[in-house]
Amino acid sequence: MLKTIYNKYDKAMIPSLPIAQFPGRIIVILTPGETEKAVRYLLSQPILGFDTETRPSFKRGHQYKVSLLQVSTIDTCFLFRLNHTGLTPAIIQLLEDRTVKKIGLSWHDDLNSLNKIGNFKTGSFIEIQDLVRDLGIEDLSLQKLYANLFNQKISKRQQLSNWETDILTDKQKMYAATDAWACIMIYQEIIKLKESGNYKLIIKEEHNNE
Repeated sequence: MLKTIYNKYDKAMIPSLPIAQFPGRIIVILTPGETEKAVRYLLSQPILGFDTETRPSFKRGHQYKVSLLQVSTIDTCFLFRLNHTGLTPAIIQLLEDRTVKKIGLSWHDDLNSLNKIGNFKTGSFIEIQDLVRDLGIEDLSLQKLYANLFNQKISKRQQLSNWETDILTDKQKMYAATDAWACIMIYQEIIKLKESGNYKLIIKEEHNNE
């Protein structure tokens, strides 16, 4: 049976979809020493999903530095609280690595933000937005891509929460972990569909997607 995907997913459909959540364990990293152990584990894995979070600023012209770097495997996500650890040598090693498959979405923007808190030479990363066009998908947001490919919703309710709070809430942790993990899921599904050709693309006109 062919999988149906759309060039542009109808945003009005998203609220009715079941919620997708990261199903594994979430580990919060607060100290430089913890970053070393976490990075050793991550660099032993075959594939990683990346994302960042920044405390929102509601003042024009003011922007906070990146607060959180989340890096996920299929079943374990590490939340590096950069406002506590900074960019440690271990984290820089992870960002500069060229051996492990690392997946991000709109990752260039994240890298620019990370470079503002520490200097590093970017390693090898795979950008999801560069791949989905091969399937004819024009949507580039994580939420629309996930809905399109899996018929599930990734909640964005925690996006504008305070990522520099003393203790992250369970909802913040789940939000952050899900975003990083979803990058892996989307990447693997794109590769599967590209290799099998087992999909049907439905073209929706712009006015149907508003």
